[in-house]
Amino acid sequence: MTQNNAADVNLAKTRNNRLMGLAGVVAVTAMAVGAYWTMYASHFVSTDNAYTAAEVAQITPAVGGIVADVKAKDTQVVKKGEVLVTLDPTDAKLALAQAQADLDRALRRVKSYVATDANLSAQISAREADEKRAAAQLAAAQSDFERASIDLKRREALLASGSVSGDEVTRAKNAFAAASAQLDAAKAASTQAAANLRSAKAAQEANASLIANTTPDTNPEVLLARARMEQAKVDLDRTVIRAPLDGVVAKRMVQLGQKVQPGMPLMAVVPVADMYVDANFKEVQLTKVRVGQPVKLHADLYGKDVTYHGVVEGFSGGSGAAFSAIPAQNATGNWIKVVQRLPVRVKLDAAELQAHPLKVGLSMSAEIDARSQD
Repeated sequence: MTQNNAADVNLAKTRNNRLMGLAGVVAVTAMAVGAYWTMYASHFVSTDNAYTAAEVAQITPAVGGIVADVKAKDTQVVKKGEVLVTLDPTDAKLALAQAQADLDRALRRVKSYVATDANLSAQISAREADEKRAAAQLAAAQSDFERASIDLKRREALLASGSVSGDEVTRAKNAFAAASAQLDAAKAASTQAAANLRSAKAAQEANASLIANTTPDTNPEVLLARARMEQAKVDLDRTVIRAPLDGVVAKRMVQLGQKVQPGMPLMAVVPVADMYVDANFKEVQLTKVRVGQPVKLHADLYGKDVTYHGVVEGFSGGSGAAFSAIPAQNATGNWIKVVQRLPVRVKLDAAELQAHPLKVGLSMSAEIDARSQD
């Protein structure tokens, strides 16, 4: 029994020593893990809810017309300025020809205003001379009227004494009547001459307002016609639709012979060289995240063999739920708190994108190094 008890005691001691050793290992491991988490791992946040995106350029016509040629197809790589679609330019050429004719007509019309101004100046001089002549004629008629009036009064006074005959009085009356009629005619001519002068001056003022402080090239009518011609030139240039940036053609919907309207989507150009990532982090992960912090990313397309390096470029103005088509109404009914996710935009390295191209919508995993708080 003594030997058995001693064996049991040794076995218990061995077991206790092993348990204490295991506890020590567990404690050291826990302390190491805690230290690692506190000093290093807690400064990194990661998510696999991330997807590639790009500022896709929608190709739409600025003018309407019939599609004459389509030079791009889906998946085709295009350069900025490369022709994608050509519209039939017939209508645009006719509009340009009409605008040019309108410009020439406007120039001639404005030049005629200048010539009319000189003509009206000459007419004013002639009307002023007519007014002076009418004034002189009125003065002469007034003098003749006064003389005939005096002569008639004298003869009528001498008629009773027989010093003059009845025929002389009759002739005096006739002369007075003629002088009176001439005076009325002279007054009417003077009034007409004054009216003609005022009319000529008004016509000159109206014509002068059309050319005041301008030249034929700077006249508003010419400027308007020239602007319409420039617009017609622009519309003609817009019948050739070019790529606004480098990228890959996607979602081509336009076909040869199709009649398109301004603003109709024809295709899209995806700038694969300017790809970025929208990483959707939980709101509780973003406490230490700042713009400019480095990010490591992996694409499901290439796996862990390819690592992308980026930086935090910015934060969305709201969570995905806030901008959804039917946002949550948390103020109604029973409420269950759900941790929200906020899109974080990550800018990728251009050289790495060129070496390992990505497409829009691919899955990514992202890890932000939040140690830098600047």
